[in-house]
Amino acid sequence: MFDAITAVLLILIFVIMVYPFLYVINFSISSLSETGGSLLLLPKGITFAAYETLLQDKALLSAFLVSLARSIIGPVLMLAVTGMAAYALATPNLVFGKFFRLAFVLTMYVSAGTVPTYIFMKQYGLMNNFLVYILPYLCSAFNLILIRTYIEGIPRSLQEAVYVDGGNDLVAYWKVIFPVCQPVNAAILLFGILNQWNNFMDTQLYCAMEEKLYTLQYVLYNTLAAQTNIEALKNGAAMTSSGQTIKMAITVITVVPVMCIYPFLQKYFVSGIMIGSIKA
Repeated sequence: MFDAITAVLLILIFVIMVYPFLYVINFSISSLSETGGSLLLLPKGITFAAYETLLQDKALLSAFLVSLARSIIGPVLMLAVTGMAAYALATPNLVFGKFFRLAFVLTMYVSAGTVPTYIFMKQYGLMNNFLVYILPYLCSAFNLILIRTYIEGIPRSLQEAVYVDGGNDLVAYWKVIFPVCQPVNAAILLFGILNQWNNFMDTQLYCAMEEKLYTLQYVLYNTLAAQTNIEALKNGAAMTSSGQTIKMAITVITVVPVMCIYPFLQKYFVSGIMIGSIKA
């Protein structure tokens, strides 16, 4: 009886969590005149008009490449910089180590604000520059703490063995520590990819005057804002694409790439976060 109740409960949870995604996909490829606000287990009046409307935007491909580039370059460089900083802070005899650790933690609670950050970006020539998507995210205090606590749980003898063989700290980190930190590194990498892929506010603030640097989310956001004002066809025929179907199509385009990446990093993500949080 307990096993049966557990199975039914898990099936209900599965349906509750999966159906919203299924509904979004079905709605995005259904004819607006046949949906009728009902639950969609299968698409009705299959049409790809919403996706055709999006693909007609010439800026969409360029924006996709920009988002793809920042979602690859940014997290990789962030992992390298944050990892080396975490390795340094995990060193027991680091000079002024407590001061530096406190300084990083304070950045999680105290922010400069939007206006000072905007002035900072402008003074350093990052306005309308692709580097504005990369440099500000090179180091994250939260990610640094996760990696540092993970490194502190690694036996110090591994690093000392590198020193005995004539290696330095760079060799010790990249040859020994970095491979051992694979679970937490995968979790941090996934955090970085999600942040870079979903972020469009930095585009609006710093790159709004440069169309070549528009990200996919920013272009889709503008497209959605424009589509919400579309009126019904003058000939009285039901529209196959509306602001609502465009919204669903945008959701699918935005979510699907992440859904394709997450299964490959899931096991490392879970173990990395659990280990880092327990040690912290």
